[in-house]
Amino acid sequence: MPSSPSKAGSTAKSKPKSKKAKTAPAAAPSRVEQARAAAESAVDVPVGAVLEVSDRVAELVEPFAGRSAAQKQLRSYGTQLRRTVKRSERRGAGVRRKATTEARKTRNKVEREARKRQRRVETTLKRNRSEVEQRVRRAIDEQTSRAQDLVDQVSDQFASLR
Repeated sequence: MPSSPSKAGSTAKSKPKSKKAKTAPAAAPSRVEQARAAAESAVDVPVGAVLEVSDRVAELVEPFAGRSAAQKQLRSYGTQLRRTVKRSERRGAGVRRKATTEARKTRNKVEREARKRQRRVETTLKRNRSEVEQRVRRAIDEQTSRAQDLVDQVSDQFASLR
């Protein structure tokens, strides 16, 4: 039996023991109420679904009620389709242009880097070649000078023997 409002306020549970217990839980529904709610739901869901389908079919069929209305609706669909295709085309063209620009930038950057490396390699090769040529010339000059000194010594010794 439900208690009167005056008795409910005089119970020991009127004062919460912790901060979490401030909101009193709602009374659990009885089994009869649960069964009634389940039965209502079992009826309401299919009825609602049928009504939703009926509304959608009416929306689809309504524009085609008469010939002129159907032609008007078809023209509207054609216009919508053309707009959608144009929008998609513009988006695709924009992305294509952006990708082409990015590819061109990347190609130019790679080519610039390759030319820079090529110039660096060519400069290094020229410098190394010049250094090697100078070393070889010095070595040839030194050896030629030594050989000439030896020839002069041998000539002097040969001349002193005569």
